[in-house]
Amino acid sequence: MRHSPERRALLTGQFAHAQALRPPGALESGLFEEACSHCGDCAAACPQAIITADDAGFPVVDVSDRACDFCNACSDVCTAGAILPATGWEVRAVVAESCLSLQGVMCRTCEDHCDEGAIRFRLMTGGRSQPNIDVDACSGCGACVAPCPADALSLHHPAPAVGAEDETSPASLSQASEMPKCTISADA
Repeated sequence: MRHSPERRALLTGQFAHAQALRPPGALESGLFEEACSHCGDCAAACPQAIITADDAGFPVVDVSDRACDFCNACSDVCTAGAILPATGWEVRAVVAESCLSLQGVMCRTCEDHCDEGAIRFRLMTGGRSQPNIDVDACSGCGACVAPCPADALSLHHPAPAVGAEDETSPASLSQASEMPKCTISADA
């Protein structure tokens, strides 16, 4: 029997272990680890070359250089059934405090690279702008991550239900759930 990454993290003392970013369509944690055969076919088939293996040999997605286009090449070659066809996945972009717009520097790079139009900026005082991610529009593709000059964007699984998150969770960093949706852009 294989153990889930969460249990492995607990047993090795890594209490703040983040859930791995598995390929789109991957079965839920636990089931995925039981089904995955570590064959590497999904990584070899990925035309974007964003699938690699973690320390345990399971596939993980790295969007630091390019985005996922949800082509389903990984699910097409997964004979173990650990990855199913998908058009998106349950991760969303999260903005860290290092965002240039939050520091008063004019930057809209993430918004420019978001084909879904999920990123908008809310004007604030002092020449700053608050990035606002529409979690309903965000596919989690990661197109906004690589071009960010401040490395302020990353993909994370959604935060727990309201009231269950703490102030250091990714949802509190992006403030997307707390901010009204805003359609103001640099062109307005």
